[in-house]
Amino acid sequence: MQGGIGATEPGHDHAHHDEHHEQGFLSKYVFSTDHKYIAKQFLITGIFWAIIGGALSSLFRLQLGWPEATLEWLKPLLGKWIEAGKLNPEFYLALVTMHGTIMVFFVLTAGLSGTFSNFLIPLQIGARDMASGFMNMLSYWFFFGSSVVMFASLFIETGPAAAGWTIYPPLSALPQAIAGSGAGQTLWLVSMALFIISQLLGGVNYITTVINLRTQGMSMSKLPLTIWAFFLTAILGLLSFPVLFSAALLLIFDRSFGTSFFLSDIYIAGQALPNTGGSPILFQHLFWFLGHPEVYIVIMPAMGMVSEILATNARKPVFGYRAMIGSLLGISLLSFIVWAHHMFVTGMNPFLGSVFMFLTLIIAVPSAVKVFNWLATLWRGNIRFTTAMLFSIGFVSLFIAGGLTGIVLGNAALDIQLHNTYFVVAHFHLVMGSSAFFGLWAGVYHWFPKMFGRMMDEKLGYLHFWLTFAGVYLVFLPMHYVGIAGFPRRYYAWTGFDTFSQFADLNKFISVAAIIAFLGQFIFIFNFFYSIWRGRRATENPWNSTTLEWTTPVIPGHGNWPGDIPAVHRWPYDYSKPGAEEDFIPQTVPYSQTQSSNLPYEKEME
Repeated sequence: MQGGIGATEPGHDHAHHDEHHEQGFLSKYVFSTDHKYIAKQFLITGIFWAIIGGALSSLFRLQLGWPEATLEWLKPLLGKWIEAGKLNPEFYLALVTMHGTIMVFFVLTAGLSGTFSNFLIPLQIGARDMASGFMNMLSYWFFFGSSVVMFASLFIETGPAAAGWTIYPPLSALPQAIAGSGAGQTLWLVSMALFIISQLLGGVNYITTVINLRTQGMSMSKLPLTIWAFFLTAILGLLSFPVLFSAALLLIFDRSFGTSFFLSDIYIAGQALPNTGGSPILFQHLFWFLGHPEVYIVIMPAMGMVSEILATNARKPVFGYRAMIGSLLGISLLSFIVWAHHMFVTGMNPFLGSVFMFLTLIIAVPSAVKVFNWLATLWRGNIRFTTAMLFSIGFVSLFIAGGLTGIVLGNAALDIQLHNTYFVVAHFHLVMGSSAFFGLWAGVYHWFPKMFGRMMDEKLGYLHFWLTFAGVYLVFLPMHYVGIAGFPRRYYAWTGFDTFSQFADLNKFISVAAIIAFLGQFIFIFNFFYSIWRGRRATENPWNSTTLEWTTPVIPGHGNWPGDIPAVHRWPYDYSKPGAEEDFIPQTVPYSQTQSSNLPYEKEME
């Protein structure tokens, strides 16, 4: 049994300390070291970025849906990027680049992990706070600094970075290549360096906290699946983000100091550049060595939260708890050895391609285990359709739909045809983008009462869910179809190709669906901020859940528990246990108090 420091530390010392030292506004809300406030800072910054990222996508969907239409009415917003009523083609690339960067890193990495790892790890393992409150605060402020730099890059004269969110050289390595390759790309790299520092500070903290600060009785085999997911996500980030940091650093050298890590044999306007010996493919290896674990850094916290929410609202134990942990471990391990499936068309040795193809298809196995177990958890459950439950079921649906096309793209022979078409865009927006967003929303609706002591409005939640669920499928299902027909991604307009003119109506349809789905998110934003102040007051345990965070006061104070931290006696999913008085038994209830429902092996633990 693992005992953490919190177990032996008397809680009244904290309470006593707080009475005499009322924190000022700055130390409580701005430079807070309390994990709950830092989580809220990450969440609200993430919401801000999600609005920006969604607005950028709405702008380029306008261009794709109606390439011939005049966009003069956007001139007050976009200024010189609207030329004679048309969107500047280079600015279109900048919109696509910034949308990808913002959504993947700023919303789904920082917004998801930053919010819920911070909020739930101490509360669910029974700790007073993170291992280092100061490092936790630094983690947020590095993220904030990174956000400021990235946001500033949207407004500079030459425009923001425009080399795609993957910033492949030579477009990103030559400041003179296009407008966005200048100052915008420099700011992108500086911002990303700050962002990576933030992620590493957070990751070290999460790992240390889970290993060292678990309460009495909380062994690793009694951890909720949320904590397993956050723990492994932090390990992935810690091992893979430094590789992107090195790639960004080498790119800065190539751009500013005349090195040739990624440049060779480049001609601009007939003039040969002096760079020789570099390899742009090397950059792709470095980028995707982070980039593939990154998609699991994004999706695994959502997987953990969905497992928790499905069990709570199906009133059933999670099906295959150990298999769920095993599949998370399998995904974590395999995520490091599949990166080159993004590079089948780079001229790699076909034998090496077949190795990466094999490993890529194998990673479908732990993912399928998770899907099976989620469906088995739902099977014949006494289901309560809360908003969080709907988003969790939506997550499973999107994960299946997007995962199936992953098997298609993992096949090298098929990928060579489909690479850089809308099929790829549709695949990762379903399996990673939309799924992770659904996990984020499920988490917000479910843990909102513990964050703010109030409930979000369920009716608005249902409206938000159905608009978003329908919107996501109406946007991304048709994209598979245009992708199979060969429609390339990142093209400013399809009107130059007779072949693609047949997709004019479909492109309009996708654009309309995307813009309506984006506008639907304002229902959530209203519900979120309105409920913080005006929502119905929550009880201590509104969902009748078994895990430790629901044993704290309605709004946990500094140190989380007013008295001693409760000890843990059982696993986190004792729902609807035959013979039990209620349909849930919290982790803090000893077996000696539940003799009527104890299983044979549990009788020995009394």
